[in-house]
Amino acid sequence: MEEHGLHLLTIESRKKLKLAGVQHVGSFDEQEITLDTNMGFLKLSGEGMHITHLNLDEGNLVVEGLINGLEYVEGRSSKGSKARGKGLINRILK
Repeated sequence: MEEHGLHLLTIESRKKLKLAGVQHVGSFDEQEITLDTNMGFLKLSGEGMHITHLNLDEGNLVVEGLINGLEYVEGRSSKGSKARGKGLINRILK
């Protein structure tokens, strides 16, 4: 897989995740967040997860909550999946 820009993932004490290289957020709730990164599709799982910072222009994302797992999945995109419930902007502004 070709590398396209910076891709950096940091987890602090399983309670805060910082990610550089985010291109699109597909869906999110307190148990699962799906997103496209410059290194492929990424699925985060956990408990009480909330997106506290999102800047798609810079490709940065910060998630707080209990991080239980993350999985990169080849050949999949969050853009094709339908978000559960409200649109992304409505859910962030909730």
